[in-house]
This record gives sequence, C-alpha cells and structure tokens, in this order.
Amino acid sequence: MVGPAAKREGVAHLQAALGLSERRACSIVNADRKMIRYRSCRPPDTELRTHLRELANERKRFGYRRLFVLLRQQGEPSGINRIYRSIGRKALPCASGALDAAP
Repeated sequence: MVGPAAKREGVAHLQAALGLSERRACSIVNADRKMIRYRSCRPPDTELRTHLRELANERKRFGYRRLFVLLRQQGEPSGINRIYRSIGRKALPCASGALDAAP
C-alpha cells in the first residue's frame, strides 16, 4: 500500500518526465485528483515536539501519559491524543535494561 505522499511524488514525476496531464497521471498512479491537490493547513508541531523530547530525555522512564501530566502542569493546552500522535513510538528514549539492573 502506497501513501498519499508517494502518490503525489509519482504524479509529479509523470507530469515532469513524460509531460502527461494531471488527469492521466492520476489515473496511471490510481490516485484521486483531490488527494493530489490537497495541501495541509495544519501548522507543524515543532515546538511541542522539541519540548516533549527534552522532557523525555530528562525522565526516560516516563511514557506519554506522564509526560502529558507534566506538560499540563507547565500550561500546555494540547490534549492527550495530540501528545500521543506527536510523540510517536520512536521519539521516546527507551529505558531498556533499567529494570534488569535493579536488585
């Protein structure tokens, strides 16, 4: 399964390299034309992500729920679902082996 971003790149490549129209390129890639023309108006959460990464590096054992509580105490108005989406699985540092070293 190919995502929308890859389909946008495919359509742009077909239009540039072969000189195809948008309609024909979309039919070849099997993409909807509205999806190709869509531009997100959501602002990037770079500030929130950097702050979350700093908190996660300070407290490596905390998950997204406890980080959400810390952010709320600091006055962050974002909801828990937004925090969960902006963290992702790879953004949090892993505390692997921390429990194994305990006596």
